[in-house]
Amino acid sequence: MLNNDRLFLFFNKEFPFNKEGLEEFINTFTVKTFRKNDVLLNFGDIEKELRFLDKGVVREFYSSDGREKNIDFHLQSSFITDFVSLNHSTPTRKHQQCLTDITLRSLSLEKFKEFTNMYQCGKLFIDTIFQRIIDKKEDSQYNQFIKSPEELYLDILKQKPGWLNEIPQYHLASYLGITPETLSRIRKRIS
Repeated sequence: MLNNDRLFLFFNKEFPFNKEGLEEFINTFTVKTFRKNDVLLNFGDIEKELRFLDKGVVREFYSSDGREKNIDFHLQSSFITDFVSLNHSTPTRKHQQCLTDITLRSLSLEKFKEFTNMYQCGKLFIDTIFQRIIDKKEDSQYNQFIKSPEELYLDILKQKPGWLNEIPQYHLASYLGITPETLSRIRKRIS
């Protein structure tokens, strides 16, 4: 059964847990469901759990003075935890909202710390996740500065085609820093 489990497959591929430790870890998570438009994380919240998205789409965004800027989208089989807030117990600066009904699994920070202390690979997990966050943020910031919206859209076509089927156009436009109308023109030009 675990061999078809998304969380099991993620860890089995990415991190060297021993089989017993991995099964125990997976079985400790709690399944939760949320409806479309539910908020998972608000500016100022302190992340207190590890969250893995099993099914659905979540958007991550900044908000200020009534304006929003989408900064990322999460589709199934990914962690949606604000690891900086979780690791440092500091307030998050972002929001997370369900774009669809979702199913996720969560693990409290206390249980997570027990596992990272119990198994040698716990530190590797933390180090690897933080390195990926830093790399992803650096790439995103560089691309947002250097590339045109059309080039960024072409990157999405190549690297994240699932976004085009799962994410409403106005959210993609926000991510690209353009209006939905401009995005429509870009899509027509590319077709």
